[in-house]
Amino acid sequence: MRIVFMGTPGFAVPSLHKLLDAGYEVAAVVSQPDRPKGRKKVLTPPPVKEAALARGIPVLQPARMRSPEAVAEIEALRPDLIVTAAYGQILPKAVLDQPRLGCINVHGSLLPKYRGGAPIQRAIISGERVTGVTIMYMAEGLDTGDMISRVEVPIGPDDTSGTLFEKLSLAGAELLMRTLPSIADGTAQAVPQNEEEATYAPNLTREDERIDWSRSAEAIRNQVRGLVPFAGAFTYWNGEVLKVWACRAAADKRGSGGEPGTVAAAGADGLFVQTGEGVLQVLEVQPAGKKAMPAAEWLKGVRLLEGTVLGGASDGE
Repeated sequence: MRIVFMGTPGFAVPSLHKLLDAGYEVAAVVSQPDRPKGRKKVLTPPPVKEAALARGIPVLQPARMRSPEAVAEIEALRPDLIVTAAYGQILPKAVLDQPRLGCINVHGSLLPKYRGGAPIQRAIISGERVTGVTIMYMAEGLDTGDMISRVEVPIGPDDTSGTLFEKLSLAGAELLMRTLPSIADGTAQAVPQNEEEATYAPNLTREDERIDWSRSAEAIRNQVRGLVPFAGAFTYWNGEVLKVWACRAAADKRGSGGEPGTVAAAGADGLFVQTGEGVLQVLEVQPAGKKAMPAAEWLKGVRLLEGTVLGGASDGE
């Protein structure tokens, strides 16, 4: 069985390694193009490309999978099966129709919930207690194909997107190994998704990162966890962006009942901010132009008085 594997971020790496370790023939790996990274904008290969080259597997990086050249490259590989995991592009019908065993996707949610590009982050932001991985046949719609197998993974109270990515990437790789034999011998049972239960997880935007202090302390904490370690949640202080990397709902600080965003206390225990429901204890922040640090350390070097209202600025657009 000749497999073409498509993936880009670290989420897909365990699945690729499992395929190779199990002796499956991976004819090639397809990944997104290298991207500039960091402040110096250094052109950096995606993790799946690095993993593939380290194992001696050829890598293709088409800018557009829909281009005739990309379709022809896949056809030349004569795949029996295409396996994708967080590849980052929708496959056109001309590619979906090529493998005799079809195309399958390792998706980081319990479909039909959280279809789309940010299922892991959105599950945490929404306050879910359980998520998982679904292996599905790919169709032309966005994560609409029939489901083959799935596994549940609990979301711990302190999980972030980073820790959950790791858990789901490993669970997905194991599920892939358990699922492939039935696909190869034609016994896989495909179950259609219930469209009435479908929810969507679109890619995150700048507005998803902005803290709305009128929400509850717990909802804001889920937002912060869902954005770690990637973009990070932010508010404004003194006209500049202040990122929040760690926080928790305060059990012993009820605040003054002032408007959401009001600083209730600031000191050695961190920064306490009034929300629409409860008080949020901010534990780690990142001021503009500086590295992340404990909130208590940051407070030693700034003048932040009780009663100050955070968030009262715009992006300057």
